[in-house]
Amino acid sequence: MLLSKWTAASPRNQEKHFLVVKLGRPAPDGPVETVTLEAVYTRRQQVVPWQSLRDKSQWLQGWK
Repeated sequence: MLLSKWTAASPRNQEKHFLVVKLGRPAPDGPVETVTLEAVYTRRQQVVPWQSLRDKSQWLQGWK
């Protein structure tokens, strides 16, 4: 999942392509709860629950 590529289904602020740059875990060996997405062009970061990446109305895997 780390460094995977994602496309926003509804781009905002001209940010469409993102990379997963960090995995959020409550404990070092715990399950992933959140991911930090970084916009490719602006480098703005946002933290989202990893499950939101499964919602095709929000995110598409890869760069489209």
